[in-house]
Amino acid sequence: MGDQEPVVDPSRPVYVWRQVADWIAHRIESGELQPGARLEGERELAEQVGVAVGTVRRAVEDLRERGLVVTLPAKGTFVADRSNS
Repeated sequence: MGDQEPVVDPSRPVYVWRQVADWIAHRIESGELQPGARLEGERELAEQVGVAVGTVRRAVEDLRERGLVVTLPAKGTFVADRSNS
């Protein structure tokens, strides 16, 4: 992640999983992650952000609930195509 601001700030009064979910949502909304793009794996994201795999798992669950991503078992998690919604 280089010199960027850290994704997670434990001192903020926001759940860490929510901070991770909001970071990924921002990447989607900014166009960094296009519809159909595959998200990094849970382990890779956890290492990248410096959190536990379970935290990333909860963040991805939240993104699914928001309709931002879809998960295909044994395939991965992909940015949802919301152009038809």
